[in-house]
Amino acid sequence: MIIEMNPETVKSEKAKGELIHYGDAVQEAVLEHAGIKDAKAVVLVISDPVATRRITLIARRLNPKVHILARTRFLQEVEPLYELGADEVIPEEFETSVEIFTRVLVKYLVPRDEIEKVISQVRADGYEMFRSLTREAASLSDFKFHIPDIEINSFRVGERSYIAGKSLLEIELRKRFGVTVLAIRRGKQTLPSPDGDTRLYGNDVLIVLGLPAKIAEIGSLFRSPGEEDTPC
Repeated sequence: MIIEMNPETVKSEKAKGELIHYGDAVQEAVLEHAGIKDAKAVVLVISDPVATRRITLIARRLNPKVHILARTRFLQEVEPLYELGADEVIPEEFETSVEIFTRVLVKYLVPRDEIEKVISQVRADGYEMFRSLTREAASLSDFKFHIPDIEINSFRVGERSYIAGKSLLEIELRKRFGVTVLAIRRGKQTLPSPDGDTRLYGNDVLIVLGLPAKIAEIGSLFRSPGEEDTPC
């Protein structure tokens, strides 16, 4: 059963035979009318973080056994939703990174079962792969899977490095070295599949994919004068 606040959507979907009702799910009476007490699962896919929290809280109180899966756009909402009773929280930003990661591996002809194994690991540990891209964090290449002739690594941009302040188009990692940038971690923000106009700044962390020898060649681009290569 779908609960929707847009009357036009309710009207058009009902005409298609969907089991959909007009209402605001933050209202306890609406959830009760929809059968929350007998539901096996609740899926929240609205964009309002306050409403998502409220519905999670009410749904858990009305049905302690229901499985609650919530989608959120905001990383800072993940932990609060778990604390309010959600069983699974899907952050859009990380799932976008997973999708891009998957498509790149497919292009490199990595077997589908190997890709699925990696993605399962990423999701199973709460997207720690994307959370812990710090100087102390283990390299992404430490993951327990093997892709012949391909390496995934991450590098931190030095404050005074050659590439600081330049765009991806200007440094030409793909053209000159055959290295693909999968994502950029900037503070708490992840920029998946950055385009050529994306400019790099000191302390950005780039997740890259390519041949090991080529990745070794680009290390010097990231360090400031006098520093050692610092893969993350």
